[in-house]
Amino acid sequence: MPPPVRSQTNGPGPTPDGSRRGPAAPAEPALQQRAVAALFVALLSLAGLVGLNNWNRGVYIVLFALLAGVVSLWLAGTSLSRAGKARAARPRGAITAIAIGSVGVLMSALLLAAFALLGNQLAQYGRCMNAANTISTQQSCTTQFNNMVVREISALRTGTRR
Repeated sequence: MPPPVRSQTNGPGPTPDGSRRGPAAPAEPALQQRAVAALFVALLSLAGLVGLNNWNRGVYIVLFALLAGVVSLWLAGTSLSRAGKARAARPRGAITAIAIGSVGVLMSALLLAAFALLGNQLAQYGRCMNAANTISTQQSCTTQFNNMVVREISALRTGTRR
């Protein structure tokens, strides 16, 4: 009985019998740099959300964070797809960038929805907090904001939005 014929493949992918020929070649330096850039932009997206402290300009910060998250997803996705087409290993940091960028996009979208629904209340809360000089005044601003949000949510539930 003759020995089985093995194909002579040069690539790192699986052979016709299903076994692997070894580890995949590392991704090109340009793809690795793209994945690292995606990771930094994704972290920038989250940093923008963490630094959200001015409710009057908050929409712009959230829009920036959303844009940064989308850019990081695009960079990481293209680096993964190009590495897959080249039958190379995944670029380091691409999966992490996708995870962090997705969180940034999700949180930004939720905050934009909150700004759309509660924009007037948030603006009034920001003005009140900027004018507050004492802790009791700040607590009064917070209580007033909570009451306005509860009224808005109950109005949305009943369908009698003003």
